Amino acid sequence: MPLQDDLNTLWKRYVAAYRAGDATGCAALFTLGAVLHSPFGPPARGRTEIEALHADWVAEGGGAKHMQLLESGQTGDLAWCLCAFSEGDATGEGVSLNVLERQPDGDWKIRVCSLNAGDRGWNAGLTDRFA
Repeated sequence: MPLQDDLNTLWKRYVAAYRAGDATGCAALFTLGAVLHSPFGPPARGRTEIEALHADWVAEGGGAKHMQLLESGQTGDLAWCLCAFSEGDATGEGVSLNVLERQPDGDWKIRVCSLNAGDRGWNAGLTDRFA
């Protein structure tokens, strides 16, 4: 399967878990030692901290979460992607830069995530929203 298809599948699963209020499901898409940097909370290291951060976020209401894969690339079992995100008035929108690692079963998981708030034109026409 092409990388873009694999990553679209990952982000569809993430958005579905987020919208359902499933912090555990969101965290399961990260590697065990993943790191998440965000202007919306403290840095989170490892799945336990990432799940706790997501528990706060989804409790605020994640039903308006939208993401669109903008760019991606791959070298071996490592990949990167840039996604636009939108989450309504409370959080707003921005971009997410991610490093991903292919797992032994072939699935991709997020190893490093950097969320960046603010609209700098990345989200114009955010139409490919994962449902």
